[in-house]
Amino acid sequence: MVVLGGAMLMALSPLRAQDTRSPDEIIRKAVKTELAADHADHSLWRYRDEHKEADDSVSIVVQTKYGSVSRLISKGGQPLSEAAAQAEDQRIQNFIHDPAKLAKQKRDGAQDDKNATELLNMLPEAFTWTVQSEDAKDITLRFARNPHFNPPDMQSRVMSTMEGELVVDRKQNRIVTLRGRLTQDVLIGWGILGRLHAGGTFRVERRELEPGLWQITQTYVNIQGKALFFKSIGQQQDEVQSDFTRVPPDTTLEQAAEMSKSLN
Repeated sequence: MVVLGGAMLMALSPLRAQDTRSPDEIIRKAVKTELAADHADHSLWRYRDEHKEADDSVSIVVQTKYGSVSRLISKGGQPLSEAAAQAEDQRIQNFIHDPAKLAKQKRDGAQDDKNATELLNMLPEAFTWTVQSEDAKDITLRFARNPHFNPPDMQSRVMSTMEGELVVDRKQNRIVTLRGRLTQDVLIGWGILGRLHAGGTFRVERRELEPGLWQITQTYVNIQGKALFFKSIGQQQDEVQSDFTRVPPDTTLEQAAEMSKSLN
């Protein structure tokens, strides 16, 4: 019904829905907007983080400028036992008072941000882009591997073998959805060290939580492969983030530990 409704809207109002920019202009503007927004966004959040891929665990995460506190509250669909909850509380207390662990979390976060920035910058060049569909709200771009792109590292090699769709909010030029599929095997060390298999998929969903403030709300990754000595190098991730609420900028780690005990 949603698809049909969108098709009817486009048929009735083609001029209003049509975007006169080229696909390359649309993706470049979206990347530029995302990078600028990320640089300006200093918001902190408390949210529910559910991992479905393994033991269906649920955590409450509270961000602060000093680091993020993540409290496990259920596993396998069941709340933690009293003993497990006490152990989790002790783990959190150890974490927030351990400078080395806090520093490691900060380094890991900085590396994640660096990787995300590099991948965003790579999008216009690594793929060829076409408009697949559009309506009054969104533009869906189709991307395919650019045979002239020379990926500089393994991360970009994997990404550059993808094809899929990217949805852009036409009003704000923000990326709403990114989904793709590995179109060919990716060899690591000419296949001697490992191989990622064609057909692996990923999907990232983002939503606007407050005016101009967007967050990832769902991440799905299913990529399989084999490394040296037949160890798995695949990645499985099925993560949903919900129930976002703003956290005051001066929140301490101790306060975050208390806030993580409940979303109420």
